[in-house]
Amino acid sequence: MAGLGETAQRLPALGGAPVGGPLELVGDPTVDEVRLPNRPESAATARRLTESVLQGEWRLPAQLVEHGVLLVSELVGNAVRHTGAHSFGLRMFRRPTSIRVEVRDPSRGLPCLLPVQEMDTSGRGLWLVEKLSDRWGVDLLPRGKTTWFEMRFTDS
Repeated sequence: MAGLGETAQRLPALGGAPVGGPLELVGDPTVDEVRLPNRPESAATARRLTESVLQGEWRLPAQLVEHGVLLVSELVGNAVRHTGAHSFGLRMFRRPTSIRVEVRDPSRGLPCLLPVQEMDTSGRGLWLVEKLSDRWGVDLLPRGKTTWFEMRFTDS
């Protein structure tokens, strides 16, 4: 799947603004895995996709959207920094009272939840995932792994 910047069409009448939202430009992670290049700027694309799905498509509570966007950014950041892969995959699932977000990469190296000190400026990603999600984990695959988190919500 091409990256956001590579597939955006431009219209002169709109001042060169991209046409369509992130789901139309990159793919819908609720339908199929969206492949993103293993570059730091892919975290921004993953955040936009997550916000588009959680807020726009699923109309979930604002705090859940905010936490989901933050946590997907942390998982993507880990995939970009620690796997050495060319790309990674993003997938999202909704159940009646919960969501699940998955980031798949070809590395079998397991993420490590480190103790966090008050003045630490890095290494807080999985600590945030642990604190803000209801469940998280890693599923080893024959070629790589899927790191995921789940968050519950009440239907209003």
